Amino acid sequence: MQFFTTPLERKEGRIVGPWRKPANMLQAQTYDNHASMHDDATAQKLGFKGGAVEGPTHFSQFAPLGEALWGERWWKEGCASAHYRTMVFDGDAARAIAEEPVDGVAKITMEKEDGTEVLRGTLSIGGAGPTALTSRLSELKPLDQPVILRDVSVGMKQPRHPVRMGAEQHMGDLYPFSLADKLKKITEPSAGYAEVIPMEMISVLLQYSSRRPGWPVKGPAVGLFADQEIRLIDGPLLVGRDYEIEREVVFLSGSRRTESMWVRTTVFEPGGSTPKAEMLLNSATLVESYAPYADEKAKLYG
Repeated sequence: MQFFTTPLERKEGRIVGPWRKPANMLQAQTYDNHASMHDDATAQKLGFKGGAVEGPTHFSQFAPLGEALWGERWWKEGCASAHYRTMVFDGDAARAIAEEPVDGVAKITMEKEDGTEVLRGTLSIGGAGPTALTSRLSELKPLDQPVILRDVSVGMKQPRHPVRMGAEQHMGDLYPFSLADKLKKITEPSAGYAEVIPMEMISVLLQYSSRRPGWPVKGPAVGLFADQEIRLIDGPLLVGRDYEIEREVVFLSGSRRTESMWVRTTVFEPGGSTPKAEMLLNSATLVESYAPYADEKAKLYG
């Protein structure tokens, strides 16, 4: 089955998708009883233009490219791996670009009309690698002097628990919409999404329960997705199907403005032991959004 009729252009060893204007559907998102980076007022207080389109929304624009490169295999064992470079806002146009693959891995980028790079990464198939985030993790240094993440440690796990995504199911405070709502605004529509969960919505499936029971992260503070990889192992994941997931902290990193927690989430059939899919997500918390950050850092480290 061919999912898409998206017009793609092949030129100079690249596949280029059309310009699209993805929608921010998280204006009403809340967590820890406060608004998120996708709310205009909250984002503007932190020096940003406005509420950002959620990063994995862009994965939908790469799905037709993955299908063009690998056909039906993309829906069974495709992987999108990306480092988010800048934000896209409502009204911004962006396009997806992939190079021809080498040994099952294709370099990708997304750009705005002015040439600004939105993300860079890889598409791959069947476990080929290294992926963009495999390479990135190998270059990062562990977080030094954690404050917001001081009670979090590599190897921490959340117990396996059930998740599902029905077509009309409201996905909660973190994702205040349903799959049916998303499909009305998705950049690359497909009749196949009546049965198959879009890759960007796999992020929702794996994250909507992430605040229960939660990690011991200090707050309230505002975070964003900085890096994300979604890998299908035995796909596709299906609408209305019951799954189980478990999460593990695999790395802690940081920058001048952020403290980052890297979590791997694995998807199983209920009671199963063979993974169906995985997601690696770097949630970066903005230190300036945590009010007592400076005082607590001084107390902890002098």
